[in-house]
Amino acid sequence: MRQKAPLAERMRPATLDDFVGQQHLLGPSKFLANVLSTGELPSIILWGPPGTGKTTLAKLLSEQVDAEFVALSAVLSGVKDIRESVARAKRASAGMFGTKTVLFIDEIHRFNKAQQDALLPHVERGVVTLIGATTENPAFEVNRALLSRCRVLVLESLDESNISLIVDRALSEVRGLGELGIGLSADGRGALISAADGDARIALNTLEVAATAVTGRGGNVIESDDIEEAVQRKIIQYDKAGEEHYKVVSAFIKSMRGSDPDAALYYMTRMLEGGEDPLFILRRMVIFASEDIGNADPQALQVAMNATDAFRFMGMPEGVLPMTQAATYLATAPKSNAVMAAYKDVLGAVRRQPNAPVPKHIVNAPTQLHKALGHGRGYKYPHNFDGNFVVERYLPEALAGEEYYHPSSNGYEGDVIKPRLDKWRAASEEE
Repeated sequence: MRQKAPLAERMRPATLDDFVGQQHLLGPSKFLANVLSTGELPSIILWGPPGTGKTTLAKLLSEQVDAEFVALSAVLSGVKDIRESVARAKRASAGMFGTKTVLFIDEIHRFNKAQQDALLPHVERGVVTLIGATTENPAFEVNRALLSRCRVLVLESLDESNISLIVDRALSEVRGLGELGIGLSADGRGALISAADGDARIALNTLEVAATAVTGRGGNVIESDDIEEAVQRKIIQYDKAGEEHYKVVSAFIKSMRGSDPDAALYYMTRMLEGGEDPLFILRRMVIFASEDIGNADPQALQVAMNATDAFRFMGMPEGVLPMTQAATYLATAPKSNAVMAAYKDVLGAVRRQPNAPVPKHIVNAPTQLHKALGHGRGYKYPHNFDGNFVVERYLPEALAGEEYYHPSSNGYEGDVIKPRLDKWRAASEEE
C-alpha cells in the first residue's frame, strides 16, 4: 500500500487563489499581481522565515507564466547541476513551443561564489528565470552581481489568522485530515498557533502528529495537551496581541528598572519563546536606555542600538546573544529618569510660552538690516572665555531662570554632569 505524503506536502496550494498570506506582494495592485498581469516574470529572490511558502509560491508563479519549473537545492547541487539545468532550459526554449524555464534554487545563500558565478551569465541572458529562496539576508549571502539582476521580495511570517485558515483546511479537506472527522478545541488551536510561530509547515506537521495520537486512542478532538505532546515541549502561553503580552512586557521593563538582570532575562526569553518579534523587544530596550538610564550611563543607548544593529545583521538564533548582552547591561546600569522628567517639564514650558521671542543677542545677523535691529549684538562667544564658559542668557525673557534638567546623583550623571552643571548654574545666579 502506498504511504501518504506528509500532511504539509498534501496541503500545498494548487493555485495562487489558495495561497495563504503575503498579500503585501500578491494583493490587488501589489508587485507580483502587477508582474503576473504582463505574463512575464523577472528573476527574484524570496527572502523570509521558514514555512512562509517560498517553494510553493515559486512553483505557482512559474505556472502562471507557463514556464517549466526546475528545482535545485543549494545544499545538494553544484556547478554540474546548474549546467545541466541550463542545457535543459536551452532545449526547452529551442523546442516547438519555445517554453521558458524557471530555475528554483532553495537555500540559495548556501551557494558559494563559484556556484553563483556559474549561474550569473545565464540569468543575465535570460536563459533561465531565477527564483531563489533564502532565510538569510541576501545582501550578505548573495554576490552583488547576481543580486543586482534579481528583485528581492520579503516574505512575512504568517499571522494567527493565516495559520488558523491553513489548519481549518487541513482538518476539513479530504486530501488533509477530513476523512478522520477530527476537531480542534479552542485551547488546542491556541497551543498549535503558538507552537507554529508563523511557520505553516510546523503547524501542519504538529497537527498531523497530534491527530494520529488522538485517533489512535479513539478520540476525536485535539486538545492543548495533545499539541504539547506532539511538539515535545510545553507551549508557552503568550498572546502577542493580548493581556499576557502586556503583562510580560511590563515585567521585563520593571525588572530592568529594578536592576534585576535575572528577572529581565527570564521575561525576555519568555517573550522570544512565545513568538514575540525580537525587534519589538529591542525597541523597548532602546526606549528604556533613554527613559530609565539616560545620562547616568550614556553608553546604555549605544549598547541598545548596537544590539539592534547586531540582531539585524545576525538574525536568529545567534541574535539572542547581543539581546542578552544589552538586557543585562541595561539592568545593571546606574538609573536616572532625569531625561524623561526634563522633557516633560520643558514640554509644559513650550505649551505655556509657545512663541516666546528668542533673545536678540543669540539671533544670527546675516545682513546689515539684522545687525541694525540688534540681532547678535553683545553675544559672548564661549570659546573666547576660560573654560569655554561664560554667563549668558539663552532662554526667552518670559522663561528666564527656569530649569528643566535636574541630573541625578547616579553614575556619570552624578559624577560628572551634575557637578559641572551646578557650577555653571551657580555662576549664572551670581551674575
